[in-house]
Amino acid sequence: MAFKGKPPGGGAGEISRRTEALRPSIALTPQQVQAARTLRRSGLAPEIIAEKLSAPLDEVEKALVQMRMPRPETTRGTLNVTLAAHRLVMAERRGDEPIWQTFDRMLDELLRLRAEAERRAAPQAAPRRREPAGTETPLLPGLVQ
Repeated sequence: MAFKGKPPGGGAGEISRRTEALRPSIALTPQQVQAARTLRRSGLAPEIIAEKLSAPLDEVEKALVQMRMPRPETTRGTLNVTLAAHRLVMAERRGDEPIWQTFDRMLDELLRLRAEAERRAAPQAAPRRREPAGTETPLLPGLVQ
């Protein structure tokens, strides 16, 4: 399949010149910066890293501030809902269950309860064919139980 649209330029993925200009200059070599970041990822404190590299603490801290670190609780799992609704969904989570799975499970339960209420409220016009026990299909396809 042919690429549609304008392909990315030669500098795609590089840091913005504006961002680069706003960052403070670091008086460490690129190798020292990389070593400081590696040591930080291994769990060492900035003071110990500065000591190991024989570099000033403030320069080491500048190098460490600019590094990317994994976030313990990613924000990509948030809901665009009110705080009260978010608290409800978070309270319904089971362990480290993904938010989408929690939400699907809650919607599935809601739809099942509504369908059951409608069955009870509807007049018994004609007998319905009963499904054998245990063969009910979930109302939301793909829901992992």
